[in-house]
Amino acid sequence: QLQPVASGGGLVQRGESLRLSCAASGFILDYLAIGWFRQAPGKEREGVSCISSSGSSTKYVDSVKGRFTISRDNAKNTVYLQMNSLKPEDTAVYYCAARNFFTDSLCDLGAYDYWGQGTQVTVSS
Repeated sequence: QLQPVASGGGLVQRGESLRLSCAASGFILDYLAIGWFRQAPGKEREGVSCISSSGSSTKYVDSVKGRFTISRDNAKNTVYLQMNSLKPEDTAVYYCAARNFFTDSLCDLGAYDYWGQGTQVTVSS
């Protein structure tokens, strides 16, 4: 069973940066779109960003546009979420998930098929 693994979380101060990574040991991710989601305590899970399998298409939730950048290195079988200018409201557990859209230029922030454990991001004020 494919289980993407998110890593790179931590505790930072307002305005600082973190880079999250998503990988899947034993599985090739280059045909899959990857989405980043987050869930804060007491809140519903929220789609943050996604990238198509080719990397040609990306999407962001409005609250992170201009601050977060999603990218992928298929040679390294890894997807990244660069998070800059972090705010306390970005505090959440971040998950990456995978889905086969059967095209290399599509992703969305809807339902995904493969989920793994998340990584905690805490932004202090």
